[in-house]
Amino acid sequence: MSTLVKRVVITGSECTGKTTLAGFLARLRGALLVHEFVREYAAAKGAPIDVSDHWPIVRGQALAEQGALARARAAGHRLLVLDTDLLSTVTYAHHYTGQCDPGIEALAHERVADHYLLLNIDVPWQPDGVRDRGDRREEVHGAFLDTLERFGVPYTLVSGSWDERLPMALRVVDDLLDHHS
Repeated sequence: MSTLVKRVVITGSECTGKTTLAGFLARLRGALLVHEFVREYAAAKGAPIDVSDHWPIVRGQALAEQGALARARAAGHRLLVLDTDLLSTVTYAHHYTGQCDPGIEALAHERVADHYLLLNIDVPWQPDGVRDRGDRREEVHGAFLDTLERFGVPYTLVSGSWDERLPMALRVVDDLLDHHS
């Protein structure tokens, strides 16, 4: 028997606590975690990402998600937590280049998650050598919101202090699991 696995994506602008929140949610709910592929890809490339990188990023993220979903089903997990997904790739492609390959958009449509947690920009931004849009947070946040709306996916805006975000996210995840068992 195949286990129905709900997929929750933590998404949003840089420096909003996505990776931290994703890790906490996965640990506290016994879920598998899919890490953000693009971060490792960018570090390995050692140069700015451009249009030629979009498909390799999409393929790497999709393979990571597929593998984790198969492992989650086999282990009987009910939840898969993703530290971003293909909608982030679509958002950043539009933001940085003004366009996104229609094939990437189509694949992102096919792979939408059950729920998205959009992290608000109401926490301090901290540079780390990879993040580069601290001065454009409102613009990038708006781009994520536009993508979620355009794709018509269910999402919750997670706001407040670092300490307020985890309880808010846990309530959303628990509600998703309780009402979709």
